[in-house]
Amino acid sequence: MKPFALHRPTSVAAATALLPHGTHARSTVVLAGGQDLLTELKQRLLAPEQLVDIKRIPALDTLEFGPDGSLTLGALVSIAALAEHPRVRAELAVLSEAAGSVGSPQIRAAGTVGGNLNQRPRCWYYRHSDADCLKKGGAHCYAQLGKNKYNAILGGGPSYIVHPSDLATALVALGAEVTLVGPAGERRLPLEQYYLLPGEGDVTRETVRAPDELLTAVHVPAPAPGMASTYLKFRERGSYDWALSAVALCVWRDGPAVSAARLVLGGVAPKPWRCTSTEALLVGRSLDAESARLAGQDALRRAEPLADNGYKVPLTQGLITRAFEHLA
Repeated sequence: MKPFALHRPTSVAAATALLPHGTHARSTVVLAGGQDLLTELKQRLLAPEQLVDIKRIPALDTLEFGPDGSLTLGALVSIAALAEHPRVRAELAVLSEAAGSVGSPQIRAAGTVGGNLNQRPRCWYYRHSDADCLKKGGAHCYAQLGKNKYNAILGGGPSYIVHPSDLATALVALGAEVTLVGPAGERRLPLEQYYLLPGEGDVTRETVRAPDELLTAVHVPAPAPGMASTYLKFRERGSYDWALSAVALCVWRDGPAVSAARLVLGGVAPKPWRCTSTEALLVGRSLDAESARLAGQDALRRAEPLADNGYKVPLTQGLITRAFEHLA
């Protein structure tokens, strides 16, 4: 690991003042829980000159419900605190279940909301220090023709990473927004617009966050009355693993019929994959087996599996069926 300077600012303004601009974007990185960053440093995927430790900034670890039922999460809220919060469990099951599926109890205790949303890809070519892949500025995505069991079946190309965050998938289903703060001020945008596909701009980036910006908070709107939600995830190992596929489903019903729905897939695309046409298809239908079948077909109709990951299509369709059964 290359030696680096460690800064411990006590305010957001002081932290953003330390962050880099332009061509120096990779010279300084932010440290929160460190679950992903420290791995990148040890694997020599990053060699920054400076680390900015934001854990001493007050109020970034606040989990607070507003009078209207909305939820604000500071970037430093631990994943464990989110998973275990009784009101989150009662009112936002999809988010509590997603948080509870992350890693192990030790990882959830140390990991943060902001860190989980900003994880780098888990693709083994990206994670191998000797593979000069497209994500690291190289000329090729080796997963396209190489080992691609875990890679994207939707939205892939020219890079075929999958987005690793469980929280992001659930939060997009809930219509969450994020606050970004930089030297130019504060901006707020839907989390759905925060993430980039590999073909949208710089392929080495996964988000629209500028190098000199800090993600400080996540805002979850109050759910409309009658919402039911769930998060289901399939992984190879029973614990401490990322999703091969995941489904976040929120539905609102008028009697037995669905009046509105939000369906977001995880583990199958380079960003949380929202299925807007499937959501429209569900309106007016019951959460029955036929609706689940149609939803599964529609959600995966644009899938383009690689050589080794075609199993993700029926796997994801099965998770959609299970989500319907859970909420029926």
